[in-house]
Amino acid sequence: MEGSTRRGLVIVYTGNGKGKTTAALGMAVRAVGYGMRVVMIQFIKGSWHYGEIDGALRLKPEFELITAGRGFVGIMDDDLPRDMHVAAAREALKVSREMLLSNMYDIVILDEVNYAVRLGLVSVEDVLDLIKVKPYSTTLVLTGNYADERIIDEADLVTEMREIKHPFKKGIKALKGIDF
Repeated sequence: MEGSTRRGLVIVYTGNGKGKTTAALGMAVRAVGYGMRVVMIQFIKGSWHYGEIDGALRLKPEFELITAGRGFVGIMDDDLPRDMHVAAAREALKVSREMLLSNMYDIVILDEVNYAVRLGLVSVEDVLDLIKVKPYSTTLVLTGNYADERIIDEADLVTEMREIKHPFKKGIKALKGIDF
């Protein structure tokens, strides 16, 4: 870790617009540029292949990506029982706590954790507990739509991405390198 006197923040990227994970990854790239250590734990993503998986390999050893989810819950090709998604999210929560308390990382990103709360895969109390145990010098980033007001209240920085226009509404499918 960079310096034990450096104050870490609690940052929330939420809203129905695109860019929450991308903003967190942008912060990770910036931090890696300064030699800082970053870990991202993905709570939902996991069954599809995403460009961030390959990109993360290029940022090693300072950046680590853990895909703990079992894929998006209840959409398109999700045929997994709900209890498998719950178990994966609870394991992601456990791993998140371990990474957060390890003092190995300057930034810990919990990708799509807000959505996992909204879906009932993990409780808001569990996430609030992670915020409470966050080491002083570690920045904790929480992404995902539908951030709970209690999480927003505890955060130092909250940015809401708001959809104004989306190509999907014109029939344009997700694009490699842009959307995944």
